[in-house]
Formats: sequence, structure tokens, C-alpha cells
Amino acid sequence: MIDPSIPPVIVVGAGPVGMTAAAVLAQAGIPTVVVESAPEPQPDWRASTFHAATLELLEGIGITERMHTEGLVVPRYQFRDRRDGLVAEFDLGLLRDETRFPYRLQLNQQRLVRFLHDQLLADPLVRLRFGARLTDLSTDADGVAVTVETPEGTERLRGAYVIGADGARSTVRKQLRVPFQGFTYPERFLIVSTPVDMSAQVPGIAEVNYIADPEQWLFILRTPEAWRVLWPVPSGTGDEEATAPEEMQRQLQSVAPLAGGYPIIDHQIYHVHQRVAATFRSGRALLIGDAAHVNSPVGGVGLNSGIHDAMDLTRRLVRILTEGADADAELDGFARCRRRIALEYVQADTQRNTDRLRETDEETRLTNQRELRALAADPDRARAWLRRVSLLESVQRFGIGTPHTELEGTSA
Repeated sequence: MIDPSIPPVIVVGAGPVGMTAAAVLAQAGIPTVVVESAPEPQPDWRASTFHAATLELLEGIGITERMHTEGLVVPRYQFRDRRDGLVAEFDLGLLRDETRFPYRLQLNQQRLVRFLHDQLLADPLVRLRFGARLTDLSTDADGVAVTVETPEGTERLRGAYVIGADGARSTVRKQLRVPFQGFTYPERFLIVSTPVDMSAQVPGIAEVNYIADPEQWLFILRTPEAWRVLWPVPSGTGDEEATAPEEMQRQLQSVAPLAGGYPIIDHQIYHVHQRVAATFRSGRALLIGDAAHVNSPVGGVGLNSGIHDAMDLTRRLVRILTEGADADAELDGFARCRRRIALEYVQADTQRNTDRLRETDEETRLTNQRELRALAADPDRARAWLRRVSLLESVQRFGIGTPHTELEGTSA
């Protein structure tokens, strides 16, 4: 039964972050409208890693078990050197006493979107408006108004709050005139998927591998569908040249020669940024996921932190709309907490990981190798490292949707 006294929340963006937000709200009995410019859920292969803290959070909306039926459990990952081979291996099993999920779950993000789409499609509290493009947004003391263009014409939607989960080029963020602070890498990243078993081509690798090299570093990982190889594309190389079949084949052959060549079943080239919105809140409009912060994919935390944003925000909105909690205290707490985590964890760790892979100074490269070996060899230090990179530390430190307004230490 829909409570007519509770106005809807409008979620802009039907990717994994926006759909997660809608699922939490609907579960709590809050009407939700999801606005998405694409005509249907998008088959984006880009993000594919779910960390322990995220899997624990997604249990709350009943989706984790289904993710495991199609996902790939990966308990180990490696740092390697393209010239020297294995540097260090980390075993997430060290976290077995701290989480039910002491591993990474590899699952392409469009699978989660499909699961959530199926769930929300059957929920009477949720309206899924695909093919609806946001063109205008305004807020006042009583709510928000959103104008969307659809194949049937212009429509105006009214709600209590609007959540911008519409990606790095967020229309919501632009409508709010919120600066997106940071930088863009000069190179682009190209990720190529092949059904060839790369562990047979590069003996000894794990199912997730970060491979340092001063000339061309690599990221090699396995998903349920394929093995994926990522490498940087220099700024002077055009997209068409970089994604030409013969050039992608040449690059794969340089990773490991294969007679007859590598079948390629998918490829994506994209710009990579390290940016954070100046604020995650403007009145009744909130930003989460890539609309709020984007980062290097090295570490696999962008999607995960976006889901954490969604969980944090929606738990607060539930208290505001169903329990009468103080809106400013809750939403200011969300904005400060999640922005601080984006800066101190997401941005800092992904930049450090990327710098380590692309380091050109030989002495610094050797120092990095020694540090990683020493870290992996010490179970206590390795456990602390894994607690951080699996995002368990940030959740334990700041909570998710915790009803407080003051954060530990100084604000970001």
C-alpha cells in the first residue's frame, strides 16, 4: 500500500548506484521515480569488482545471493612487474574473521543493474522512466521539480528530494552549478575483453593483477564472461587508431604471444579523472556515485564507493521521511561524511595505486617493490591493508547512514 502522505524521491540515473538507491527507498515504503535518458538498462562492462563491505551492504536489499550465482569469487590478487614478474600476492582470506565475504566478487556491473531492474519493475512503489531526459531542475523549501523530455513530450515531476546518480557528466550536478574539482589524466584507458584464458598465457598470474611498467603498465583480471586487459593509451594516439583491430591485437600479443590471435568480444576506451564535487548537497538535491566523485579504476573502488553513497543517503532519507528526523542534520552529515571518504580513501588510494604502476624512476620502482613485499609478508600489516582496500575500514570508521552530524577529526 502506497502512503499518500509520503512524497516520492526522484532518482536521476538508472545505473547500479541509482538503482541501488531506488531499491533501498522502495524497501522502506517510500515512493520512488527513476529517470533515465537511455531507453533501457545499459550493457556497460566497465566496472566489475564488488568488495566485502559492499556485498555486506547489498545483503540488506536481498540481492547479494543472486550476485553470487553469476559472479566469480576471487580470494587473491597480485602486484606484478612487467619485467620482473611477481612482486607480492595478497590473500583476502586474512579477513575471514571480519567479514562474511573475504574476497572480491567479480561481476560486470550490468548484471547488478539487471537484477535490480527486475526487482524494481515488480515493485508498485517504483516508477521506472527510461527514455526520459532531465532538462530542468529546481528546488524550494517544500520539494523539488524536475522537467524531463520523453518520446511522448515534456513532463514535469514533483518530489520531496532529487538524487543525482547520473554519472560523471551529471546533468543534475550541472543544473546545480556545483564545481567538479580535480583533474583528467592525459592518457585514456582502453580495456579489451577476450575469452582466452590469460592465466594459461601468463603462467602464475592470479585472477586480478596490477602490473607495473614505466612504459606501459597493465591491469589484467578475470570476470565470469572473459579475461579483461587494460592499458593506457598515450594522449597523442586517437581513439580510432587505438581501437583498430590490428592495434588491439598487437597490444595483446605484446602481453603474451598467441598463435592465431586473440578473439576480442568487447572493448571500451575512456577518459579517466580524479574529481570530486565541491559539495554533495544543494538543498533538497543530493549527488552520489560518479555524479559526486570519479577516480582511476585501479583498485576497483569507484562503483563500490558509489553504492556506499547510495546506502548512506537513502538510510538518512528514510529517517527524514518516515521518522521525522532533522533533514539538515542528516543531509549535511551525509554530504560531509561521503565527501571526506571520497577524498581520504577513494581519491588517495586510487591515485597512489596508479602512480605505483606508472612509476618511471628506477629507484622508486624498486622501493615500491620492497614495500609491497614487506607488506604482504606481514599478516598483521597485510590484514590492515586489506581492510582498507576492501572498504571495511571506511565503513567501520564512519558508518553508513549513521545518524550523527560530527565526524571523527577535522572535516574535509
